[in-house]
Amino acid sequence: MKLEKEFENFDAIGDDHIGSSSETPLRDDAFKLTNEEKIDIIKDDVRHIMETLGLDLNDDSLKGTPNRVAKMFVNEIFGGLNPNKKPSASTFENKYKYGEMLVEKNITVYSTCEHHLLPIVGKAHVAYISNGTVVGLSKMNRIVDFYAKRPQVQERLNIQIVKELQEVLGTEDVACVIDAKHLCVNSRGIRDVASSTVTSEFGGKFKEKETRREFLDYIKLDTEF
Repeated sequence: MKLEKEFENFDAIGDDHIGSSSETPLRDDAFKLTNEEKIDIIKDDVRHIMETLGLDLNDDSLKGTPNRVAKMFVNEIFGGLNPNKKPSASTFENKYKYGEMLVEKNITVYSTCEHHLLPIVGKAHVAYISNGTVVGLSKMNRIVDFYAKRPQVQERLNIQIVKELQEVLGTEDVACVIDAKHLCVNSRGIRDVASSTVTSEFGGKFKEKETRREFLDYIKLDTEF
């Protein structure tokens, strides 16, 4: 009875999309196995799931699926778990003394809900105010992509992006807003296809009402070309 209650609590946390930590929960031995070893193990697990569902893996269309899914998990959609894939983000002196807000908007987000392993798809809008250093624009996109490529909770993704850029730039003045659709909401459960989730994380000057409003106004600008 106690075990059943615990499982009910776990289900409730997942359905309510509650995260337990601002850091991705990883075991101490998370990187003991090589990627190739992980792929071999996951391949067998996927095969077992498919066979349990009653699928015939001798079919030409299905026989390669376990291997494809395993490689996708390790090398692609969960590749952000690997610290070796963390993008290097070199900074440069702000020689032209640009002291206003820099906003990189409409960064594509492809992530995976850690509760049901279903896609999260949306846009991230990131901004910072330089205190003497700047970072290449594409590095902001790469940082978003790195932290998105792991089982995620959207609020945690916001926090991780902001913390990383604060560390890279040496300033607290960083902000991130994410607007995304969660297929665990859109395609199952309540199946509300129209809803999206908006989360934000504001640091430093972005906690000030005027600065935050300026950032949000930039996001609303029409930049279609």
